[in-house]
Amino acid sequence: MTNPFQYGNVVSEEAFCNRRKELTEIVRVMENGGRAFIYSERRMGKTSLVKLALSKLPRKEYITVYCDLWPTDGEESFVTTLAKALTESMKTTVQKALESARTLFSHLSPSLTLDDEGKPSVTFTATARNKIIQQLDEVLAAATRIGAAGKKKVVIVFDEIQQILEYENDHVERRLRSIIQHQKNVAYIFLGSRKHIVQKMFLDKSRPLYRAAAHIPLSAIPEKEWELFIRQRFLSAKKQIADGQIQSLCELTQGHPFYTQHLSHVVWELCEPSKSVSEGLIRDAVDTLLSRENHAYTVLWESLTRNQQRLLKVLATDKKSIQLFASDFIRRAQLGSASNVQRVVDSLLSKDVIDRENGSYIILDRFLRLWIHKVQVVGAPSF
Repeated sequence: MTNPFQYGNVVSEEAFCNRRKELTEIVRVMENGGRAFIYSERRMGKTSLVKLALSKLPRKEYITVYCDLWPTDGEESFVTTLAKALTESMKTTVQKALESARTLFSHLSPSLTLDDEGKPSVTFTATARNKIIQQLDEVLAAATRIGAAGKKKVVIVFDEIQQILEYENDHVERRLRSIIQHQKNVAYIFLGSRKHIVQKMFLDKSRPLYRAAAHIPLSAIPEKEWELFIRQRFLSAKKQIADGQIQSLCELTQGHPFYTQHLSHVVWELCEPSKSVSEGLIRDAVDTLLSRENHAYTVLWESLTRNQQRLLKVLATDKKSIQLFASDFIRRAQLGSASNVQRVVDSLLSKDVIDRENGSYIILDRFLRLWIHKVQVVGAPSF
């Protein structure tokens, strides 16, 4: 059998555990031409969930645009990336797409190029740096024109929206706010990964996109939802896993979808048909995963300061919510003062090693947390 636990890529609907409420909510935003900001830690399944929602929309009624902003580094690349995504959404021949692009984007220079697979595609070049605002307005207004031409509603997804905070100015944010608030029959979905940064975009009154979209946070999946999901997939392969083992597995991954799927994948591989999962087998699966990541984690650990390491050791040890600025934590972490804790927290946040969660802090990489505890706290031999 093919391993039923999927991770690392955009996954199919069958591979989802729960998310029914969020899926329904996202589809309704799309149908109503609304705006929604979906945010979470990395690898929570935002992209897979939104692409699943897009697949629920009738093709005869909707034009869907998926624009990944991760590769962009400024206004020009934002313009050309969005123009390409809009052009590809029209689902037509390359030659017709080129003709449509020339009509839609008079301030850009579209051309045919070969992609990495040797297939022809339409790409864009910004023609004049001093016309960047006109180019921005043109690509942002194009959604309405495309929808009207096809007599369809349009849904635009901006993935990794926090990337625009890296641009040298806030022109993109301002033009986005100015134009999309007047568009009808065009829904916008914004996806963001660095929670402590992207929340500022929509919650900071000084930012152009303040309160421009509804908020749909994605968090870890409750253990009770994982129980049925994991058990059924083991049973389908004539393998047994008890509720206690599922609980152990979820405690190790803290219910995070990527890490839960990944660990379940390895446990499933190690468990023979007609056999039962044991606690020892789960430990073997964890060791397998940590041995694969050992070099990367060692390099990361050695790049950290002593105070950063001290803070992470305590975070990796405690299962309960931790108050980092409490006197007990400062003493245990040997950080001296609350001001020292703040400096360490800020540095680890900037490195994307930790994040805020329900008033406390967590180590983002759940396997790194296990590695720190085993290798750096317990002192087990390195892999």
